[in-house]
Amino acid sequence: MHIGINQASFNPNGITIPNGCFFGFPYGVEEAAIVLLPVAWDVTTSYREGAANGPQAILDASVQLDWYDFDLPQAWQTKCGTIPMNSDIQEQNRAIRAIAKLIIEHLESGGKVDDHAIAKQLATVNQASATLNHWVYTQSLELLEQGKLVGIVGGDHSVPLGLMQALAQKYEDYGILHIDAHADLRQAYEGFTYSHASIMHNALKLPQISRLVQVGIRDVCEAEMAMVKSDERIVMFDDWQLKANTYQGIPWATQCDKIISNLPDKVYISFDIDGLNPSYCPNTGTPVPGGLEFNEAIYLLRSLVQTGKRIIGFDLCEVAPGELGDEWDGNVGARVLYKLACLQRFQVSL
Repeated sequence: MHIGINQASFNPNGITIPNGCFFGFPYGVEEAAIVLLPVAWDVTTSYREGAANGPQAILDASVQLDWYDFDLPQAWQTKCGTIPMNSDIQEQNRAIRAIAKLIIEHLESGGKVDDHAIAKQLATVNQASATLNHWVYTQSLELLEQGKLVGIVGGDHSVPLGLMQALAQKYEDYGILHIDAHADLRQAYEGFTYSHASIMHNALKLPQISRLVQVGIRDVCEAEMAMVKSDERIVMFDDWQLKANTYQGIPWATQCDKIISNLPDKVYISFDIDGLNPSYCPNTGTPVPGGLEFNEAIYLLRSLVQTGKRIIGFDLCEVAPGELGDEWDGNVGARVLYKLACLQRFQVSL
């Protein structure tokens, strides 16, 4: 368990000293109201890997932020703690990712998911992903039982399932605000039961999730759209329509009101960084043209809190660093994470 630096030594107007905590904040897990759990895992990434390095990239960039927040005075006093990076998971990710790549290469060369040649390898990947999910679940449930609000820092988008499952143990009903370029409704994409492209398909198996509101979607398959049309819990605000509304003069504030009106009182935020315009996340695994501007996304989150709906948890996934010296993705990811972390205190202050 991580203990931060002494609180008296933290100067919000001076240089931030790296201490192993996101933002260099001086709060240990025991005293924290919000706990960030980094999950360095990108085993099932289907295009460009690197999201497993996202938590470290965000951590490194996070100490370079300035701490004044225009919505929340003294936002840096948000008691946000950090679970240390798990080296065993990082090592397991490297090993299992190598196996997953062989499966993907088999499929890309014309092979089938049910081919005997990859059956053992596929079972290995799926079991490792199930084990990872259980670890996230147990870590999250323990923190929730201590009264903490938990935020997952991925990693690919498969990693927050365990937190969603833990929240389903705590709450009888909640909704998900899902910001993403992709619907992530595929069933066992590429044979991987817990694929990053299947997170919302798997989440909807939880009966406690009463609504899934998807924003910024612009890259989907026909099977996913069929699921959207057949499951009344899913409400999609695709990027094409959002942009058309804007071009026709409908203010973003009005569109945000409509998005938020579809959510229940308790809301989990699942933020895939590729929901943003790829100029903000050029190294993410599956970038797609279009998307939300940074300030549009922040305005949506801010508007959500102002309605009085309660945020019960969140994740930030698919941040991937660029080449050595290219810290842009980590920089943007750190700023999104800071806003997500401060929202809990912001909603209390309203």
